[in-house]
Amino acid sequence: MSETSTTPFGGRRSVPLNNSNALEADLPTKELQGLVPRGVSLQDYLNVTNVYLFNERWDTNKVDHHTDKYDNNKLIVRRGQSFYIQIDFNRPYNPQRDFFRVEYVIGRYPQESKGTYIPVPVVPEHQRGKWGAKIIMREDRSIRLSVQSSPECIVGKFRMYVAIWTPYGILRTIRNPETDTYILFNPWCEEDAVYLDDEKEREEYVLNDIGVIFHGDYKDIKTRSWSYGQFEEGILDACLYVMDKAQMDLSGRGNPIKVSRVGSAMVNAKDDEGVIVGSWDNIYAYGVPPSAWTGSVDILLEYQSSQNPVRYGQCWVFAGVFNTFLRCLGIPARVITNYFSAHDNNANLQMDVFLEEDGNVNSKLTKDSVWNYHCWNEAWMTRPDLPVGFGGWQAVDSTPQENSDGMYRCGPASVQAIKHGHVCFQFDAPFVFAEVNSDLVYIAVQKDGTHVVKAVDSTHTGKLIVTKEVGRDGMQDITDTYKFQEGQEEERLALETALMYGAKKPLNTEDVLKLRSDVDMDFEVENAVLGKDFKVTITFQNNSSNRYTISAYLSGNITFYTGVSKAEFKKETFDVTLEPLSFKKEEVLVRAGEYMGQLLEQASLHFFVTARVDQTRDVLAKQKSTVLRIPKVTIKVRGAKVVGSDMVVTVEFTNPLKETLRNVWIYLDGPGLMRPKRKMFSEIQPNTTVQWEEVCRPWVSGPRKLMASMTSDTLRHVYGELDVEIQRRPSV
Repeated sequence: MSETSTTPFGGRRSVPLNNSNALEADLPTKELQGLVPRGVSLQDYLNVTNVYLFNERWDTNKVDHHTDKYDNNKLIVRRGQSFYIQIDFNRPYNPQRDFFRVEYVIGRYPQESKGTYIPVPVVPEHQRGKWGAKIIMREDRSIRLSVQSSPECIVGKFRMYVAIWTPYGILRTIRNPETDTYILFNPWCEEDAVYLDDEKEREEYVLNDIGVIFHGDYKDIKTRSWSYGQFEEGILDACLYVMDKAQMDLSGRGNPIKVSRVGSAMVNAKDDEGVIVGSWDNIYAYGVPPSAWTGSVDILLEYQSSQNPVRYGQCWVFAGVFNTFLRCLGIPARVITNYFSAHDNNANLQMDVFLEEDGNVNSKLTKDSVWNYHCWNEAWMTRPDLPVGFGGWQAVDSTPQENSDGMYRCGPASVQAIKHGHVCFQFDAPFVFAEVNSDLVYIAVQKDGTHVVKAVDSTHTGKLIVTKEVGRDGMQDITDTYKFQEGQEEERLALETALMYGAKKPLNTEDVLKLRSDVDMDFEVENAVLGKDFKVTITFQNNSSNRYTISAYLSGNITFYTGVSKAEFKKETFDVTLEPLSFKKEEVLVRAGEYMGQLLEQASLHFFVTARVDQTRDVLAKQKSTVLRIPKVTIKVRGAKVVGSDMVVTVEFTNPLKETLRNVWIYLDGPGLMRPKRKMFSEIQPNTTVQWEEVCRPWVSGPRKLMASMTSDTLRHVYGELDVEIQRRPSV
């Protein structure tokens, strides 16, 4: 069977686009060649009476294929690996005169040449890399087959048929949804493009359904757990729906490069009605604030059921949902956090900060920004489209930042290629390279309109790149996988290589890099608690025998974590006199009343200090961010922590502020323990505690997590979690 349609398109015979896993057309139950002679009954030939797929969670098929965690009663297998099916006939099977084969079909217009119609021949032995069905047992009217799929086959939901050959044509079983079979990527199969050879890493990057996402500030790293929930009921179908919504051709769905690139575009809703609407303006009407989400399950299920984008997300939400998508389909994946992540708007591999004469930032000219942190994903795969050595971890980012080939997406970009500056290789390597390795260039705008480079900070961006440790909730530093150590010759060489491959760099900064002022400046922001005063301390160090006077300027801004400023809440100028070979400290007090009324999603404050040495006209510039410490939600449990037994979960939150919190929502989630829930409190008075109890009945044993978040009109990003060890139900 080669095609099921003969409709001509554009002057050539072709089938219509086959870009939906959900749409289907039944194969004919009879494909006869001419008329059947009178007196011949097709019922006399071999007929299928039943098909067993061994699709229970405890059956060998699901256990061996590591799919027993999926809350799905269909057969789920991984490609390139054999699985078992049993076929019952109306009489004993005779291999000398009975001929049959198993067929797998996906989509509405299946074609053998496209891999959407797969006739599986009966073979004496399996051959590596090829489909085949080997008879391993014959008993009365039943046979058992070991079916091996190709390690390159399409990933998705297939319909299954059994076809019998007769002298007069083919007899085929009728469409039976009970025999539908999901085929996924297989990191356990050496021939699969996503093969990962470390068992502990497979456990972490494919099978772990609860992760840790790092956020906050480089010097004040914060963590929150995230429920990926890739095995939860309905999530596998929701992930296939995402590809259908993208109208991704089925024939490309066996290629992890294409699947991850489509996923990168579809997880955000910017230009394709994808999964999540991004919002960075602190206004979340008719939706859920990004900080309130505790996992991906609610988001993906709502997207599939409503068939409309879900509101709202920011980078860690996009990364969490994208991680679910990749792991659910079988692609090893992890969430990455890059502290001081550059957003290079003009692809010149540098962050251009334009300064006015008084040292203030010129916001009209400064288009680049440095995010406090930015989350993206890495997906593990071979890259046969690139030179040898550039496979392995690939950066993929679904946060809509820049357009790539006409859509908001990013990657997959080889992490190894990024490290060495080989940004000529697809996809979007220059953008990722700039995020971790670009220079921060301070440019003075002269009265005549000319631009002069005043200072260069080559160590600011990509300060720390982290991910969750394998098998533990700790932080793993992977900075050295993206870049060489700052200041090393290799690091500069990687930048020069990137520039050689076509990136623009309009301003010459080489001479500036070699210049060093006699005066050093740095500053520290005191650890600050939400609602309290704190200090910023600026230190000036004179390394010369000259006496200098300095004009300095401090600007404090309420910022989005993306580095974009919402409002300046603090502005202070001061003069400093530095004696030879001396240092001096200046303290600036920041009062709670100055920032409290304008706080944003994550209570992030950004300070920018510039200073000009009057005698030499040298400009010193530094910028730092701080994240205010926010109160937590507390979670307690009581009752038996046993599968199938009732357990009471109590969530508490105390309002530490001097103002009343209004429109308060508390979200609670516990993968394997309870479905996501939410509860509203109209207001919480100052220093008042609210309490919420829920009864749950765990269905998964082992280490689990309960996660809760709180959001209100004036306070967000409040979070708490609790580790819970669930025991198996005692055997009777």
